[in-house]
Amino acid sequence: MGEQVVEKAGAKINLALHVTGRRADGYHLLDSLVTFAGHGDDLSFAAATEDQFLLSGRFASGLADEPGNLVLRARDRLRQWLTDAGQAAPPVRITLAKALPVASGIGGGSADAAAALRGLMRVWNATLPEPHLSDLALSLGADVPMCLAGRPAMVRGIGEQLSSVALPAFAMVLVNPLIAVSTPGVFRFLTRRDNPPIPPLPSSTDLGDWIAFLKTLRNDLAAPAQDLVPEIAETCRLLEESGALLARMSGSGATCFGIYPDMLHAEAAAARLAAAHPGAYIQATETLAGETP
Repeated sequence: MGEQVVEKAGAKINLALHVTGRRADGYHLLDSLVTFAGHGDDLSFAAATEDQFLLSGRFASGLADEPGNLVLRARDRLRQWLTDAGQAAPPVRITLAKALPVASGIGGGSADAAAALRGLMRVWNATLPEPHLSDLALSLGADVPMCLAGRPAMVRGIGEQLSSVALPAFAMVLVNPLIAVSTPGVFRFLTRRDNPPIPPLPSSTDLGDWIAFLKTLRNDLAAPAQDLVPEIAETCRLLEESGALLARMSGSGATCFGIYPDMLHAEAAAARLAAAHPGAYIQATETLAGETP
């Protein structure tokens, strides 16, 4: 099975999220412009005599008593698919260094599950047709397919329709007041579920053009999330006051992001915010640049 395999589970950032409908089965239809940060959780995988799952990192305690952890569900479902296909999936030790807050709107659990699928495929030297792997990812959660791809994308449907986007890299600061937000709770408080979709994207990779475009978009989950957690609106205000060109909530919250002219500005803003709010999660980071479709 080879040596230890390492996978990064980068934070997923919803630059915009429009709720455009709702299916008969209750799943919401979304238009979301998604990118991924260079910072996130780290997972490592190695051969073992029996399955092990080890936790470390700042936010490990938030998962210690969580039943049905997505990483373990990803391991078990992938193992079943491979076993059914006649491939070996022997015991493995998985170590998760949890650097992202739990239930924070930046896809921590989904990114971990996606990284688990990628890492286990490597450590088991497994082969699985891409459509089957995508189906497996979707069975774990609507955000897992986009995290499995791990690249800037326009996401539609319930999260399974992905198309590449030539986004520029953004210098960002992520801020979370460390208040967990229930995604189902946020969706329950939505007052409208048939909002307009995201319009055609800019062809430019200029930062100014993208900031102007992003300002015309929105996160339809922000208002109900702020009703549940007023600190979210305050977090966006702090980011704007720190010099962000744009500040917005990601996903269902409570993490908010600010986009800055460059990493020097982002790191300076993060340092000032961390000094003023030592209990919060604050991280300067740069997002991945997207490829031309």
